[in-house]
Amino acid sequence: MVMVESTMLPLGTAAPTFELPDVVTGETISLETFADNKALLVMFICAHCPFVKHVQQELAQLGHDYGPQGVGIVAISANSVATHPQDGPAHLKAMANGLGFNFPYCYDESQAVAKAYTAACTPDFFLFDGDQKLVYRGQLDDSRPSSDKPVTGKDLRAAIDQVLAGQSVPPEQAPSIGCNIKWTPGNEPDYFAA
Repeated sequence: MVMVESTMLPLGTAAPTFELPDVVTGETISLETFADNKALLVMFICAHCPFVKHVQQELAQLGHDYGPQGVGIVAISANSVATHPQDGPAHLKAMANGLGFNFPYCYDESQAVAKAYTAACTPDFFLFDGDQKLVYRGQLDDSRPSSDKPVTGKDLRAAIDQVLAGQSVPPEQAPSIGCNIKWTPGNEPDYFAA
């Protein structure tokens, strides 16, 4: 396990387009799916990562708390099944069903969407406003596995609440920390080259 921080994509960035299959329904989910939402939360997660397992109940709760308020949510896994078969679509579907996700969970087999978002770790969060401009990227909260801090989602929840209230989200944001995305060998993104 390699622990990395999120890349902190510049605020104001337009949400990159995508078209990915939902592992539960088989439907194609795209950026246009969320065109009428008040906000859009894109979460890069996976089935095996201990950082994701630590917060997965809160991720499910976010869907139940904010979906009815007009927040579009999509979870995406981009991990290579060549190296991590436990993150394949069947396992993601079981995870979504077991946790009661009420939002699409997509598989990014080519890893092109993860690269477009400069996703680096699981979990990695990107919150866009109603115009699909990036207003928050960073941690769910400051809880980590074995940190003894409760999982509250307070950082991400505060940002969502501010968007829904028509307020600006403060730009001081702490990066998410988690397992590195498991890139297919030879497909590693260049934003780690620095």
